[in-house]
Amino acid sequence: MSRAVIVFAVLLCATPLRAAPLVVDLSNHLVAITAGFAGAEVLLFGAVDEPGDVVVVVRGPARPITMYRKTRIAGIWVNTANMTFEKHPPKNGDPPSFYAIASSRPLDEIAPRRVLSRNGMILEELDELRLPGAKASKNVEAEWRAALIRNQEKAGLYQTEVKRVGFLGDRLFRTRLILPANVPTGVYRVEVVLFVDGHEVSAQTTPLFVSKIGVEAEIFDFAHQQSAWYGVIAILVALVAGWLAHVAFRKA
Repeated sequence: MSRAVIVFAVLLCATPLRAAPLVVDLSNHLVAITAGFAGAEVLLFGAVDEPGDVVVVVRGPARPITMYRKTRIAGIWVNTANMTFEKHPPKNGDPPSFYAIASSRPLDEIAPRRVLSRNGMILEELDELRLPGAKASKNVEAEWRAALIRNQEKAGLYQTEVKRVGFLGDRLFRTRLILPANVPTGVYRVEVVLFVDGHEVSAQTTPLFVSKIGVEAEIFDFAHQQSAWYGVIAILVALVAGWLAHVAFRKA
């Protein structure tokens, strides 16, 4: 029997008097990226001690993201402007490299917009996606932010569609976290919030680790730690491959 099924059974048998306001766990806290990795699904499950609404927000490791604006000049598309979303004081941090959200009901039926925004549940209003006034005016900021969200969504890294959190009865709930094949590595923050009558009653955050393992991890580490040698080896491999192809075609 899997660990997820066992824990789920324990939650089912727990009595309301002993239960915490919110109990959450993941079927797997480590997503291993190996050769042929095509994405992954992680089951999130838990229980509440009173009827309410559950919202799940998943954030990938925070990293600066640079956007480029292309303009066609003399028939050629070239980068003519760029903007970097990155940490700037006093409040904002780097934007999340991955973002996904799920809820048991439509968000606007769960809590007021200001409450959702304060909890990072409205993507376009994340503090991390705001540019300082010295970088851009409000209108320009909105354009760059919309472009950032659009590009990340196209890559599957910002999941703007709110997924479903399903309840089994009034207490047990579950949802699936979908990670694409190009998911960034690092520590993910999975935050689960319980709302009752539009108010935050309880919250729990659990980590999810996405990591390369095996040969891919060793090559990745070598490429970043010994970039000069990696470049030399890559050139030599390309030369040898070209020479072998040349020999093969000559014999043919």
